[in-house]
Amino acid sequence: MSVTVRLPDDLAALLAEEAARQSVTADELAARVLAEHIHGRRKLGFVAIGASSSGRTAAEAEDMLAEGFGR
Repeated sequence: MSVTVRLPDDLAALLAEEAARQSVTADELAARVLAEHIHGRRKLGFVAIGASSSGRTAAEAEDMLAEGFGR
């Protein structure tokens, strides 16, 4: 598949510089960055880190903040 993307000049220059630094084409780098962003955006590495004994969930975050967050 072929896609044409119009980039601002400054971003196009950064892409070209980084592609040269990595010894790949700008197309290859753009495809890699897009793939990493699209595939990686749902990965939440911090999920389930820590523990809570309150029994409350993130769905109640606004209520907890309004109550003073543990005061």
